[in-house]
Amino acid sequence: MRLSSIVSLVALLFAGPAYADAGLRDRAKELFEPIPSAPPAIPGETATPEKLALGKMLYFEPRLSGSGDVSCADCHNLSMGGVDGGKLSGGHNAQLAGREVLTVLNAIFNKSQYWDGRAANLSDQVVNSVMANPKAMLKTRGGPMPINTAEHAIAKQRAVEQFKRIPGYVAAFKQAFPEQSDPVAYDNIGRAIALFEATLITPDAPFDRWLKGDDQALSEAQKDGLKLFVEKGCVTCHNGVNVGGGMYARFGVVKQPSAEFLPPDDLGRFAITKAIADKYAFKVPSLRNVELTTPYFHTGATFDLKKAVAVMGESQLGVALSADETDKIVAFLNSLTGRQPEVVLPILPPRTGPPVAQAQ
Repeated sequence: MRLSSIVSLVALLFAGPAYADAGLRDRAKELFEPIPSAPPAIPGETATPEKLALGKMLYFEPRLSGSGDVSCADCHNLSMGGVDGGKLSGGHNAQLAGREVLTVLNAIFNKSQYWDGRAANLSDQVVNSVMANPKAMLKTRGGPMPINTAEHAIAKQRAVEQFKRIPGYVAAFKQAFPEQSDPVAYDNIGRAIALFEATLITPDAPFDRWLKGDDQALSEAQKDGLKLFVEKGCVTCHNGVNVGGGMYARFGVVKQPSAEFLPPDDLGRFAITKAIADKYAFKVPSLRNVELTTPYFHTGATFDLKKAVAVMGESQLGVALSADETDKIVAFLNSLTGRQPEVVLPILPPRTGPPVAQAQ
């Protein structure tokens, strides 16, 4: 045997795991991307410090809601992975959708917002949530009922008038949108909150560090879980920078799950598009920070990530995963938890006069 062949053989024997890691990483790079270290820009928007400061105030502002006591942060708690942790979200969100809250973290990377994709972007999502008149929406698993245009217009005007009566907000809107003569406007509320929400990203997950070349960032169990995640077909839907969030998929491709996971009266995206192919189709959720975003599925049917993985294996892939395989996939999913946003709570401007009365 020639010396060069012997050297190559010795390299394979003693550096086998490194060679294996390199091959797995190359494959993973074709399927995934790391979360960037800085938030991406929103097309057509400039994220000035003043807009971001206003957006952060409004994100934590309960006076946006019809009742005056529900803010974005109530359903999208930044201390709890960007969700509310309840089996089904209460308050206005339940009235709007009757579905489990999706995380606001890394939402900027999603194809659309909400399980049924009815909001094309973060600004639309804001308009569809806190700022929509809750009296015009009915609690239903099938998604929101159509907004009464007249009532919605009243709610929009009330939101604007509310902030025009708060001097601190008048000043903040002028600083954020100095080119406008009347900046305290409904659209600007959505724009500012969307810009702030776009900053809520979670880079530097162990998986991201491994993708970038850190061989020690993942344990052997996590690497095995990644291999299974790829080989079993999970990556068909859960791929890209957000490990999901980039497409819609029918729930129950191979085997229809029980009504606990797939209530027959919630037709998913069909309620938006009326296309037969969209019956029981939902936006594929991002798996970023999934260990923090319990419970799982649009029904919030389970708090057990192992159970969620098993259900998805059976219903989407037609695969009965072993306990060992499930454990390894969950280990990999736990490597998707990134550095959580550190947000200093804003001091909200005080009201100096009575609130705007809500229309009856």
